[in-house]
Amino acid sequence: MQNTSPLGKKRTKTASHAAVHIDDVAKKFRLHQGRPTSLKERIVHRQVAPTEDFWAVNGVSFDVPAATTFGIVGHNGSGKSTLLRMVAGIYQPTSGSISVDGRIAALLELGAGFHPDLTGRENIYLNASILGLTRKEVDERVDRIIDFSGIGKFIDSPVKVYSSGMYVRLGFAVAVNVDPDILLIDEVIAVGDTEFQRQCFDHLHEMRLRGVTIILVTHSHDLVRELCEHAAWLDHGCLMGEGAAADVVDAYVDHVNKKSIAAPEHSTEVDDSSDRPGSGEVRVTDVTISGRDGTPSRSILSGEPLGVKVSYTTSEPVADPVLAISVVRSDGAEVTWLRSDLAKIDLGTLDGDGVIEYHIESTPLLEATYVLSVGLYSRDLQTTYDVIDAAQHVAVFNTTDTNAAGLVDLGGGRWVHAASTPTMDEPK
Repeated sequence: MQNTSPLGKKRTKTASHAAVHIDDVAKKFRLHQGRPTSLKERIVHRQVAPTEDFWAVNGVSFDVPAATTFGIVGHNGSGKSTLLRMVAGIYQPTSGSISVDGRIAALLELGAGFHPDLTGRENIYLNASILGLTRKEVDERVDRIIDFSGIGKFIDSPVKVYSSGMYVRLGFAVAVNVDPDILLIDEVIAVGDTEFQRQCFDHLHEMRLRGVTIILVTHSHDLVRELCEHAAWLDHGCLMGEGAAADVVDAYVDHVNKKSIAAPEHSTEVDDSSDRPGSGEVRVTDVTISGRDGTPSRSILSGEPLGVKVSYTTSEPVADPVLAISVVRSDGAEVTWLRSDLAKIDLGTLDGDGVIEYHIESTPLLEATYVLSVGLYSRDLQTTYDVIDAAQHVAVFNTTDTNAAGLVDLGGGRWVHAASTPTMDEPK
């Protein structure tokens, strides 16, 4: 049943009504191993490629209340995106059922629903018609969609020449301006620039006030806590928890932390290939991240100690080198660039095998995945001995009492509110 309403008007459905009902849903994919890649292989070998059944989603049941924002969290490969595609009607469940009450708009992946040879304007009409709008309805909204996307003069160019950011802008602009009852978003907003992300979140807030049901798949736990009233946690296709968003995220983070602590090995054996950048007099052989008490780990809590250990070997003595460590958030935001020379650290002469370590007592980073790259240079930075891009990854999780959002926690801050107090001569 469609629950359409004039754009901008608040819907009458309440959160007690289920906009999406998911009942014991499972989705099976058949994986083919060693499938022939050419006609010759198929004729010569003739045998049937072995197959294996893979259950991407298995026995999941929950309701998404209408007029709420619902988050779905879990590790990569947990079944989040597959479930969202079943809600959108792209996949059909192998078993179980999904009932949806209202018009759905979906922003699931880059370029989904776009024809590369059509212009941006033509794709607006194509997408909107798929979502159930008439030509007249699209005519009434096309200018608003174009303005929202910010594509400008490129709107009449084929979308195959668009950047990833332009794809996201146009896709989001269409999805939110077709007056959906239910909006599905699968992480794709993260591709856009900061200004457009803020524009998207402002518009999502307006849609929430109008009573649109929003289902959001994201790795940003802060976003789930901030935007969502309810959430579900999937793990290897199974439902691990469902309920209040903050409670579900806390349970998921606690599970990840315990799993990481139990993992036996967290170092990276660096491939010592000859085609790596650098002159090679000194080479990085291993990069290890450690957490509390020096225990190797690839995930830590914000505010916990953090250590980075860089092992090296030399082919000849190297005097007075510089070690640099770059930290970048997984979405490309630069965090810091640490250099031993800027810290007035003299590494002396490296000869043979050794280890250089960097420690911080309280990690100010907030929840996200961060990528560490390392490099060894001459003191004047004119010679590059070795560079390892993306040498390590570390996942930082917020504690339950974290009271900041963004990139870093400044810590030690103090809020002051100096309200004026009426005097005897001032009106109260």
